[in-house]
Amino acid sequence: MDGVLANTYALFADWHERETGIRKDISETIGMPEREAFPNTRKYVFTPSFFRQLAPIEHGIETVKALNERYEVFIVSAATEFPQSVGEKLAWLAEYMPFIGWEQVVLCGSKKIIKADIMIDDHFKNLDHFDGKTILFDQPHNHLKPAGRHYRVKNWQEISDLLLP
Repeated sequence: MDGVLANTYALFADWHERETGIRKDISETIGMPEREAFPNTRKYVFTPSFFRQLAPIEHGIETVKALNERYEVFIVSAATEFPQSVGEKLAWLAEYMPFIGWEQVVLCGSKKIIKADIMIDDHFKNLDHFDGKTILFDQPHNHLKPAGRHYRVKNWQEISDLLLP
């Protein structure tokens, strides 16, 4: 969810500015690990309400809705790394994606357990072990290395063009 459906970088930038008085443009963070770009990210993601405050990424909701009408869609999140996020992520999905049923939500630790046809993710660690088609959702932190076998998309419109011709 985070970095693909929900805009973590925008909230990192907001909270960083609130703490330091310094506004970082997301373009300044390209090619940097998240913790280097925003040193307090670990504190932020363990703060109650962080995941609930995330704004949706542009065109994600309508694209997932269209995909859900054509395919069997599952929302997968490695939520258990941040235990307080579980309820927040479920509430976020209920608000922004009420068309996704509870049986379509997988909250896990490692995404290595996921077996499907396609995975869209912003982290290599989740895509590298996946056997199906992999789509790398562009985020500043995933420019540390080339996309490799993963198909990089810059936004949800590109996913729509690819999967909803």
